[in-house]
Amino acid sequence: MKEFELKYGCNPNQKPSRIFKKDGSELPITVLNGRPGYINFLDAFNSWQLVKELKEATGLPAATSFKHVSPTSAAVGIPLSPALKKACFVEDIEGLDDSPLACAYVRARGTDRLCSFGDWVALSDVCDVTTARLLAREVSDGIIAPGYEPMALEILKSKRKGGYNIVEIDPNYTPAPVETKDVFGITFEQGRNEFKIGAHLLENIVTENKTLPESAKRDLIIALITLKYTQSNSVCYATDGQAIGVGAGQQSRIHCTRLAGTKADTWLLRQHPKTLALPFLEKMGRPERDNVIDGYINGNEEDVTADGIWENYFSERPAPLTDAEKREWLDGFNEIALASDAFFPFADNVKRAFNSGVKYIAEPGGSIRDDLVIEECNKNGMVMAFTGMRLFHH
Repeated sequence: MKEFELKYGCNPNQKPSRIFKKDGSELPITVLNGRPGYINFLDAFNSWQLVKELKEATGLPAATSFKHVSPTSAAVGIPLSPALKKACFVEDIEGLDDSPLACAYVRARGTDRLCSFGDWVALSDVCDVTTARLLAREVSDGIIAPGYEPMALEILKSKRKGGYNIVEIDPNYTPAPVETKDVFGITFEQGRNEFKIGAHLLENIVTENKTLPESAKRDLIIALITLKYTQSNSVCYATDGQAIGVGAGQQSRIHCTRLAGTKADTWLLRQHPKTLALPFLEKMGRPERDNVIDGYINGNEEDVTADGIWENYFSERPAPLTDAEKREWLDGFNEIALASDAFFPFADNVKRAFNSGVKYIAEPGGSIRDDLVIEECNKNGMVMAFTGMRLFHH
């Protein structure tokens, strides 16, 4: 297949639309089901690069959930705790612990379930039956993987009344070293960002505390690779083998840190005993529960525990999750990693990160206020490495 005609571009009025290679060679993909669109393929090709690089860097199966050309999360295949299984609505899945790929998918899809609604999924490995069964239960637009077990493919083909988008990619495909794109009729050209992210980036530790355990190195690598394929400006919090908060596409660095920190806090508070014990009405599906859980934790559009409201969601009125209870729970997490795609211009980013349990930071360095940022880290006993490499992505 040398080209694939799309229904339209980013919007229905943008026609004609297709994907192809400028040199006229074959596309490295096979569309096994459905008819992916323009944004689907943008998500597919960016997400595939992310999981491929995560697998190469960690040696573990990887998964990511993408929406609008940025990851909501990315994760590697580490077993889940009972609390995390319940928070991700997968405590009923038999054989989950036997599939590292499925564990990676659950972590990636379960981190920010509001943003993952209607996502695009990428898997680093051949999709197995357990992962397919999990994916079949979620609202999703499509998937890209290097292959599919026969039964897994059949399960996915039945999704969305047979219209689910399934793409297989050649895992050995290597793009040209120079890439181009057109904006306003003008062609931009640049060398591909093929910079390899690994533990070597974390050797220049600039803080007084220089103790960086292997688990923190893993999480910082996951955060950095996630940022490499996130629309800039961006900041990523990570722990336990997964990105838990991604702040993408903000014009201000502190807004990235706040947005990602709020998402990280929400992910942690989803595992609070009071959240896990919410007595939902049986009729409520997972997407509806996600919205209510977010409201329960963050207060958003309505107080879901208030008179005349709680009856819509619960079999009995739950006690609110108080600010004091939230703070006490969040204070129990103090080993979280954070990476930034560019330097921190002010110490306020470190202060906000510390409030969400961040202890380990990786950022390029190079700000005229690096000394103030390092001083703030030292004040809180944090570890910070200067990577020397910016990771902007647009």
